[in-house]
Amino acid sequence: MLKDLPNVSASHLDMPDLSKLEPGEVSQHAPRILLLYGSLRPTSYSRLLTLEAERILRHLGGETRVFEPQGLPLVDSVAADHPKVAELRKLSEWSEGHVWCSPERHGTLTAVFKNQIDWLPLESGGVRPTQGRTLAVMQVCGGSQSFNAVNALRLLGRWMRMVTIPNQSSVAKAYQEFDADGRMKPSAYYDRVVDVMEELCKFTLLIRDRSDYLTDRYSERQEAHPELATTLAAAAMDHETGATNADTDDSETE
Repeated sequence: MLKDLPNVSASHLDMPDLSKLEPGEVSQHAPRILLLYGSLRPTSYSRLLTLEAERILRHLGGETRVFEPQGLPLVDSVAADHPKVAELRKLSEWSEGHVWCSPERHGTLTAVFKNQIDWLPLESGGVRPTQGRTLAVMQVCGGSQSFNAVNALRLLGRWMRMVTIPNQSSVAKAYQEFDADGRMKPSAYYDRVVDVMEELCKFTLLIRDRSDYLTDRYSERQEAHPELATTLAAAAMDHETGATNADTDDSETE
């Protein structure tokens, strides 16, 4: 028991230091990035923005996958072994970082996008398909620039135990920002997308070999190894009993 922290189990408490942040082995493969978007429209600006981000990531040395939400059933309407659900979960397990892009609809992200995240469990069979991954968030707007969708995506990323990077992209009047071939026109909006993808790559390289340690939690160590606390509590009781017996020993000489 810690004197100043009586509610803390010392055997489960980790003392952070720089040496523990040094990875045992530095990964040499390209950063693995999964990109998700939130619209099924034939002309989907969230999809076009996602594909533009993918091109930038590939140029920066990333390995990318874009999940196509068409055909993904509503969450819980089918079993989790449905081919589209299995594909999505496998891609998230493969990934080291995500890019999430949604249109803003009625002041928040779309149901199409949320359905994809709802199919990703926090944990399944000891595997956590999102925890410790990096995350970049983007949105497209039909009118003036707004940040409601990216704010909702940030909240969702925190819930999924992801490391959301500080930068983000919100493209106003998205229908004006792409040419007839679906490529994004030069603009300050495009430059911001480059900023965000650069930052995502840097954070992914920084975190991917350290994510296990960064997401190792005191409360979960307690749940995984309750016997440590029990053993220490028993040892403390034995010590107290021994001390009490010594204090009451008639043969003790003062």
